[in-house]
Amino acid sequence: MHKDHVFVLRNGVEVPEIGFGTWQIPNEEAYESVTYALKSGYTHIDTANAYKNEENVGKAVRDFDIAREDVFVTSKLNSNIKDYDGTIERFNETMENLGLDYLDLYLIHAPWPWSEVGKDCTEGNIQAWKAMEELYKAGKIRSIGVSNFEISDLQAIIDNCEIVPFVNQIPFYIGRDQEELLAFCKQHEIMVEAYSPLATGEILNSEEIKEIAEKYDCTPAQICIRYCIQKDTLPLPKSTHEGRIVENLQVDFEISEEDMARLDAIEDVRKK
Repeated sequence: MHKDHVFVLRNGVEVPEIGFGTWQIPNEEAYESVTYALKSGYTHIDTANAYKNEENVGKAVRDFDIAREDVFVTSKLNSNIKDYDGTIERFNETMENLGLDYLDLYLIHAPWPWSEVGKDCTEGNIQAWKAMEELYKAGKIRSIGVSNFEISDLQAIIDNCEIVPFVNQIPFYIGRDQEELLAFCKQHEIMVEAYSPLATGEILNSEEIKEIAEKYDCTPAQICIRYCIQKDTLPLPKSTHEGRIVENLQVDFEISEEDMARLDAIEDVRKK
């Protein structure tokens, strides 16, 4: 459910509606970037063990003048870990890296190892998920979810496990709205997080988006982020540029239905 500036998960946990993504931010730059994001008003930080920056992401959160309960921190289980014991072990490593007492959200990073995209790891995902259910029940994680899962991957978890994922974090941006997957998630009350909402920058040169941005007196990036929110997805923009970090939060405007339809009609820039 989407309320003013927060999404509310099925278990009542509130998630700030825009997250600060840290993918491709090296550990040595992560402290400064996350500190600036917190200073700019972000209260939702997204990292992963695979990003190799958990240590400085955690340090920035700990050092900043913000109560732990006022910042939402996500990390992810490495995509190659597909067993119960390995999941517990890697989670403990993540917590040690972050230096935090609990995690707000923990995700299976992908349904298959990145080196074997498309491989059927259904049984491994079920085992990893069962470990995450235990960590959730033990109060070490406030919510659990998945990332890059398609409908069949989600269905396997729903059919074989106790807890339906609270979140599915997927690539989602103008031109790649994943309607069928979004509808499935909505049906099962799985919140969708939109990573790469700017299509890693490739979409920002679209003349149509520039034209619409001009109409709303904002940047193309702000249109892309606002689009995701109006599609009931939670965007995770990433930037190391101070000005853009601030801009990406300033999306308190409404895109008209007519302009949303124009944006819906734009083709995926990555398929060209």
